[in-house]
Amino acid sequence: MISVKDIKKRYGAFDALKGVSFEINQGEIVGLLGPNGAGKTTTIKILTGYLQPDEGEVEVAGYNVINQTTKAQAEIGYLPENAPLYSELSVQDYLEMMADIREIPAKEKQERLLEATKATALTDKLTTPIGQLSKGYRQRVGLAQAILHKPKLLVLDEPTVGLDPTQLIEIRSLIRKLSEHSTILFSTHILPEVEALCSRAIILMNGSIRADARLSDLADSANAVVTFEKATDAKGELERLEGATSVEALANEPGFRVIGSSGSDLCPLIFALAKKHDWKLRELRHEVRTLETVFNELATSTSTVEVNA
Repeated sequence: MISVKDIKKRYGAFDALKGVSFEINQGEIVGLLGPNGAGKTTTIKILTGYLQPDEGEVEVAGYNVINQTTKAQAEIGYLPENAPLYSELSVQDYLEMMADIREIPAKEKQERLLEATKATALTDKLTTPIGQLSKGYRQRVGLAQAILHKPKLLVLDEPTVGLDPTQLIEIRSLIRKLSEHSTILFSTHILPEVEALCSRAIILMNGSIRADARLSDLADSANAVVTFEKATDAKGELERLEGATSVEALANEPGFRVIGSSGSDLCPLIFALAKKHDWKLRELRHEVRTLETVFNELATSTSTVEVNA
């Protein structure tokens, strides 16, 4: 559905994108994640044809976004961070205007409006001026205009910023529902949103991709955490285990975090070692990394995470 190959973008002396490449398959919900200024919005503007890259190629649904911009854009539904809504228009008037801009045939317009407003739960707000709607409902209007033409790709730029908890739950549910018919690229700097909605994350930092993997793969770890009933001088023995690369003492309880090399399984080895030395275990477990953990690791290192997703 999306193919991005080595795109670069420079603003004066600033390299906004430094050779970004990724692919997204049909039906995926992918989170484009990164801190402010990482290059997320620039990537989305290039992907949707609003901005030309200095170098690289972009395809959406088989169309070259640079050379076949109009055809590519016809396959994209786009909700920018600040959707250009018109507060004086009613929901229906606004959506009809957007249908005309999208050149939806007159005989299909009412059916498309009905489908979009039903999908976004706006049917009882059609005559309400947009300026009188809550932010959650305005986001729904933005989503409705993005899906009017039944796009193959839905691009959402920070769609949950500023929503209260109730609105957040509603928009999350709506996005999941929309994914039944569209591939979704979801840009945000809010980590819990990616964990709640996406099966895969692409992490951008300083204009480069630092990770591209399924969330389950990012959470996977070869590390182990072991705690004891009382302080135990086990560090030396743990460091000598096959597959252990380093051992860190835990700060608040007697125990250690054992860093393992890729593919190693340290827990059985630690259990055997504890049995041999009669160490009284309180807990022994594989370390499960959160997206926040992965994000912080990438932010403080030069490594990248690339998993075949």
